[in-house]
Amino acid sequence: MSIRHGLLALLEREPMYGYQLRTEFDTATGSTWPLNVGQVYTTLARLERDGLVAAGEQDDDGKVRYAITDAGRAELREWFGTPVEATDRPRDELAIKLALAVTVPGVDVASVVQRQRASTMTSMQDLTRLKRSGDPSLSWSLVLDAMRFQLEAELRWLDHCETVLTRTGAPR
Repeated sequence: MSIRHGLLALLEREPMYGYQLRTEFDTATGSTWPLNVGQVYTTLARLERDGLVAAGEQDDDGKVRYAITDAGRAELREWFGTPVEATDRPRDELAIKLALAVTVPGVDVASVVQRQRASTMTSMQDLTRLKRSGDPSLSWSLVLDAMRFQLEAELRWLDHCETVLTRTGAPR
């Protein structure tokens, strides 16, 4: 997730203080991706440096509202118009773990797969309960759905890994 672009998207709605941006980000994502205020202000400083936002005057409380600039709007339109590539996503730690597990003597790879499957199932159940527990906003609902679908894909991949391990007779 690009914090830079997330903040620009929020500022497109209206000028905000840093703390407001953090709160709105958490609301939109259901606090799925923790964002601390320090990250917000560091990102705002970079956005201002790059001419994508402009800081307003300090109010009586010493707070500064930030507003998106025309250059920021152009950057945001480009971001929304550009697909996210698989290479833009973080490394898949689970794939790396299993790839290495099959190369290390003494690792019970089937057990690693089973523990991961149990954890993934628990996570799916937690997400399902979370979605049913309240009336999430549309943005949060979409995030929850994306997370659930990713977990479903992970379970299918773990099934595939088990099949391959059985077929190849990988050592336990």
